[in-house]
Amino acid sequence: MQRIMASEIASLTLRALRRVLRATEIGSRQLAAATGLTPSQLLVLREIDTRGSATPGAIAQSLQFSQATITTIVDRLESLGFVQRKRSEKDKRQFHLSTLPDGKKALADAPDPLQMRFMERFLALPPWEQAMILSAVERLATLMDADTIDAAPLLDSGLIDRSGPA
Repeated sequence: MQRIMASEIASLTLRALRRVLRATEIGSRQLAAATGLTPSQLLVLREIDTRGSATPGAIAQSLQFSQATITTIVDRLESLGFVQRKRSEKDKRQFHLSTLPDGKKALADAPDPLQMRFMERFLALPPWEQAMILSAVERLATLMDADTIDAAPLLDSGLIDRSGPA
């Protein structure tokens, strides 16, 4: 009897995990339809816009992305006319990023991304519940041999630095 119960719980857990994956997929498609951006591109664009002007290094550090990933994403955002790179007056080796009007329009047109809703709702939970969820998800990653896979704090199923929506 207990074996059947554990099997049912495992199935329900896999179904819940599949719903999370599907929600991520659907959110990415909605974002792509509205803006042509991937979730990671939107996250970078939003971070640049929030800061007004920032270096790629500051964006990488803030979002916990590699410098190379930020460069690839910024290249794409620049080619779309959403951001501009401007050489620093103080240090000619550095660039400052800022949002252009088309980038601001893309941000305004973007649906409320899953990432933002998750963060808002997660942070509203009591600390003990946040810790419980983290522990359970970390354990799930271990059970799926995914605990050593490098991943940015981003709800997206594709490569982070891909040029377009999947």
